[in-house]
Amino acid sequence: MDLQTIREQDGRYLMPTYGRFPVALEEGHGATVLDGEGKEYVDFGSGIGVNSLGYADPGWAAAVSAQAARLQHASNLYYSEGQAALARRLCQLSGMGRVFLCNSGAEANECAIKLARKYSFDTYGKGRDTILTLQNSFHGRTVTTLAATGQEVFHNFFFPFTEGFDYVPAGNLDALTAKADGSVCAVMIELVQGEGGVRPLEQEYVKALRRFCEEKDILLIVDEVQTGVGRVGSFYAYQQYGILPDIVTSAKGLGGGLPIGACLCAERLGGVMTAGTHGTTYGGNPIACAAAQYVLDRVTAPGFMESVKEKGAYLRSAIEAMPHVAAVRGLGMMLGVELAKGTARQAAEACLEQGLIILTAKEVLRLLPPLTITRQEMDRGLAGLRKVLESL
Repeated sequence: MDLQTIREQDGRYLMPTYGRFPVALEEGHGATVLDGEGKEYVDFGSGIGVNSLGYADPGWAAAVSAQAARLQHASNLYYSEGQAALARRLCQLSGMGRVFLCNSGAEANECAIKLARKYSFDTYGKGRDTILTLQNSFHGRTVTTLAATGQEVFHNFFFPFTEGFDYVPAGNLDALTAKADGSVCAVMIELVQGEGGVRPLEQEYVKALRRFCEEKDILLIVDEVQTGVGRVGSFYAYQQYGILPDIVTSAKGLGGGLPIGACLCAERLGGVMTAGTHGTTYGGNPIACAAAQYVLDRVTAPGFMESVKEKGAYLRSAIEAMPHVAAVRGLGMMLGVELAKGTARQAAEACLEQGLIILTAKEVLRLLPPLTITRQEMDRGLAGLRKVLESL
């Protein structure tokens, strides 16, 4: 189908839940993707951080294909070698003790919320179930994770929202401690607020928050759905902050393009969720686990994380030298570009004309390129971005 036909059928049969750009992607390799008319784009978005190894990585495709030819799904009522092996590796790489495998970041955060509340109920009884999150945060689109999200714009239409959440300004420990009364069981944070405009938290704030939570036996949940699996130049972002959380959530780049999420917890919390207290039909299916295993092989290979940091530094330096750039912020290959002129949406639309796919997050352009992007692909994408910014 041509683009016009696709758009007509989309408008006729799909719920209009996305503000789509006028492109239908059809085939890709590495960080380069083609639309149905054969136009080529360099992708600085990787499917919102999902295609961590780019498009159609040969080894990833072979791992997925081989597993699909053997066993595509088995109920979680039975043991799974793929799940067990993936869980072991995730624990070893993260310093966590146990894992629950699911299908998405929102599901991973739902598990984290349930785990925190059940731990508090088991330990202290009823009434200690509030979770503090940060203003400008984003934790998912289910009714509960929308309630956890600290942005008022999301708290509409779907009433009643799940109770038990309160919000504090990012970086303000005094404001948080003032609300951390006897009703609070957990604090949930993103170390880089992605959908909130690519805003990293300060190191000292995070370390002080970790100490406070330990003193009060308040669980610290770190949402690494967007920052995790090598995105910022370490396996998880908290490893650059010098802390070990109680609970970590992961998704997006973990499957390299297939849906898989993970909720990881410290060993002391490993027995909190017992049989029947949580579950999933598709979570941790053999194909998604095979994909994730291959991603882990690649991102943990010698020199890979260093290359992510180097590429992130190269992109940041090049963009900071471009016209109408007010600031560039982020970690590794998770960058936000604040513009001094024009809007992020207008710039992203103009980038498509230049053969560049780029994301937005509030007022900034957001970069989440495939971790495997080449220097040549970066230079092509940067050239297109420069042309757009020069024209603002």
